[in-house]
Amino acid sequence: MRFIATADWQLGMTARFLGDEARARFHQARLDAVRRIGEVAVETEASFVVVCGDVFESNQLDRAIIAKTFEALRAFPVPVVLLPGNHDPLDAASIYDARAFLDRVPDHVHVLRDAAPFTVVEGAEIVGAPWFGKHPTRDLVADACSGLLPTPDGVVRVIAGHGVASTLNPDRDALAAIDVPTLTKVLDGGCAHVAVLGDRHSTTEIEPRIWYAGAPEVTARVEDDPGNVLVVDVDPGSRDVSVVRRRVGRWSFDVVEERLDSLEDVHRLADRLRAIPDKERHAIWLALVGTLSTSSKASLDSALDDAGDLFAHLDLWERHTDLAVLPDDHDFADLGLSGFAQAALDELTAQARSEAAAHEVSGEAGPETVAQDALSLLYRLAGARR
Repeated sequence: MRFIATADWQLGMTARFLGDEARARFHQARLDAVRRIGEVAVETEASFVVVCGDVFESNQLDRAIIAKTFEALRAFPVPVVLLPGNHDPLDAASIYDARAFLDRVPDHVHVLRDAAPFTVVEGAEIVGAPWFGKHPTRDLVADACSGLLPTPDGVVRVIAGHGVASTLNPDRDALAAIDVPTLTKVLDGGCAHVAVLGDRHSTTEIEPRIWYAGAPEVTARVEDDPGNVLVVDVDPGSRDVSVVRRRVGRWSFDVVEERLDSLEDVHRLADRLRAIPDKERHAIWLALVGTLSTSSKASLDSALDDAGDLFAHLDLWERHTDLAVLPDDHDFADLGLSGFAQAALDELTAQARSEAAAHEVSGEAGPETVAQDALSLLYRLAGARR
């Protein structure tokens, strides 16, 4: 039996850090990833698709998002099973009970509303652990598995859960964590063949029969391996399980770290950014440290302005950026400033050096750099008029 496991579509995700144009493309990319999951199901001849929670970003979404989701799902040639998660739980305001959902849901799309084994196709059952609120106080997967009997002969049983696994959770006493030893006993006891989970957006193997599918499109810069779905093969006789990642995501979120202490370093960073492909689907956070002259900082600002026009998002990660600007007497020597402009330059230079000295004494990242930034701008403006 072969099926597709996926999770954390979070359709309708706001992505407020993106500009309006990039945000619209990001929203569309998430729907496009759903369509590619259907294509993978065709290519691999999978029998069904199970989505392990957080299909939608929240229970309060525009009906157009639901309509577009169903338009994408109508192209799937196999049943699609949805598990409510923490973003879209089966609470009083559940999106799965909204008229916009109930009136349009395709016949081959099913919602797991309880833990009863659901026969998705002949020879395959799914035992789901749906969320009924955002803050459960118990292990929902353990509850769903507590009454399971051994799997009937010739039937593949899949456990679909959502939440953090106990082996990954730094808070080992969290009441809602999925207890991995308990889940392993269920699998060892023959009550299920494989468990697929959602909530962790990076594709992760907990053990050969317990996997996080990961999000089909990246959602945050801290994710290690997003953008995948899992193609799972289960032999009901031998109970062998094979899991293969399939890439469906197109977007990338990355942190670029560089030390900048010279103009050559600035050029190296600019070359690195130029070499990144698919910039329109790439969000970059820069973590920059070092010390630059005013002219080198102006070159950096210019390079980042140019790159920012191409990337979906390009910004400094302030918490991890510690870049000082020390005015060099040669920086402004050839600009021919006089009068008020020269007076402003002298005042800004003195203040910038004071800022740098204060930062050196405190040793704290992220100093106030008003004068340093003003000097960079003055250098660029004065240079542009030459």
